[in-house]
Amino acid sequence: MTPDPASAAAHRPLAGRHAVVTGGGKGIGAAIAQALARAGADVTVMGRSAQPIADTAAGLRALQGVRAEAIPVDVSDEASIDAAFADAEARLGGTSILINNAGQSEGIASLDTTRETWDRLLAVNLTGAFLCAKRALPAMLAAGSGRIVNIASTAGLKGVPRIAAYCASKHWLIGLTRSLALEFARAGVTVNAVCPGYTDTDMAQRAVQRIVTTTGKPADEARRLIERSNAFGRLLRPQDDALADGEHLVPELHRPLQLLLRPGRRGGRLSSLRESAARRYQNSESKQRCQPPPLQSIRWFPHGSNSSPAS
Repeated sequence: MTPDPASAAAHRPLAGRHAVVTGGGKGIGAAIAQALARAGADVTVMGRSAQPIADTAAGLRALQGVRAEAIPVDVSDEASIDAAFADAEARLGGTSILINNAGQSEGIASLDTTRETWDRLLAVNLTGAFLCAKRALPAMLAAGSGRIVNIASTAGLKGVPRIAAYCASKHWLIGLTRSLALEFARAGVTVNAVCPGYTDTDMAQRAVQRIVTTTGKPADEARRLIERSNAFGRLLRPQDDALADGEHLVPELHRPLQLLLRPGRRGGRLSSLRESAARRYQNSESKQRCQPPPLQSIRWFPHGSNSSPAS
């Protein structure tokens, strides 16, 4: 029986898109990369450690049959970001989807937080996300469409003791998300944030160990304390934060894109944005590969106790 092309497209709605996932070697980032690949996207997995990102990319190629590349990056270093994105674009074309997942946390009392710790967490969690978005946006604007998703945290929605730098960085990341969303919506680029609670990753395990060290509580009791801070009463799984599939993470593609444009203003600002981006991108070696079909719709993320759209 001949496969139905429409049915195949429905099962792989992100086919032809290039997704970049930072911090993609393990945990939430790896789960997101898998979700995007299942939806048909080609994926660049970025991260500091070469082996985990290589393993993730190899798994995507083997299990999902998509193109997948592993490219090391230090998101606290602008030169490293520029080099990584240039390499990714040369291999897979312009970025259609950016997942800013790279992040660090330190559990330490505010009066013991050094300037080095403060600067490092902001550099990774906030400035890195901004610089990656800045690097991905020209191709998105030239194509007239794009999706940016920042992985924030419930710590970006409330105060949490003993993680002041992390908490501040995630609050500011949500503010950045809202600002970028308003700035680029008319150009067909949506920017959102996902705010997970404690997730069963290395970061959560370090949080358990910090509680053990600072309070003397047994590890199982420390873990229960963290679990109770989540609405579900348990640690989330990385695949929960990936929202199960790529269409949820970067909204579905079967409906027309709805943009809030005032009557009589459709041409000016949107056209100038696209033309400006196209001029900036004109000298790129991958310019011919940076025009994927426009993403065709936007949809809010599913509402849940531990995820929140921020736009």
